[in-house]
Amino acid sequence: MPVLDKRGQKNRRRGRVRRKIFGTAERPRLSVYRSNVHIYAQLVDDLEGHTLAAVDSREADGAENRTDAARQVGELLANRAGEVGIETVVFDRGGNMYHGRVAALAEGARSGGLKF
Repeated sequence: MPVLDKRGQKNRRRGRVRRKIFGTAERPRLSVYRSNVHIYAQLVDDLEGHTLAAVDSREADGAENRTDAARQVGELLANRAGEVGIETVVFDRGGNMYHGRVAALAEGARSGGLKF
């Protein structure tokens, strides 16, 4: 078995997660991408291949740190999902650990009214 670099390991984890979850129009997939500086989240309908709502940390005003910005991104996404009429989602952590900024985004989405 070949040794994988960091990117290969993350892609393998991402594939394991994506095999198990799937988003529909009624219950879209909340996809999270985390870079070193920003965090991005979008609601995806996998049946149609459309993004229903998207938010990133560049829209989070007044955030003290990156974790606070991630929490605000979750709340903004929950508000935009409510405008589109979405109440429940499937969470896709994108190969990242459910820890830190990814968990803060999920917590913010829950406090904004989304159900996982």
